[in-house]
Amino acid sequence: MAQPKKKTSKSRRNMRRSHDHVATPNVVYCECGEPIIPHRACSSCGSYKGRQVINSEDA
Repeated sequence: MAQPKKKTSKSRRNMRRSHDHVATPNVVYCECGEPIIPHRACSSCGSYKGRQVINSEDA
């Protein structure tokens, strides 16, 4: 297996890892006031883009 010629410094290692973080999800609020993920139907009222797409007893 290949071995590194020089030790990788902490700075270079951290610069390489700078884009490896987990992004926080966006949160928007439904008309009913519940926080939801964008482009998804609301799990509490079943609406999407202002219209009912899931029956309220199923949601």
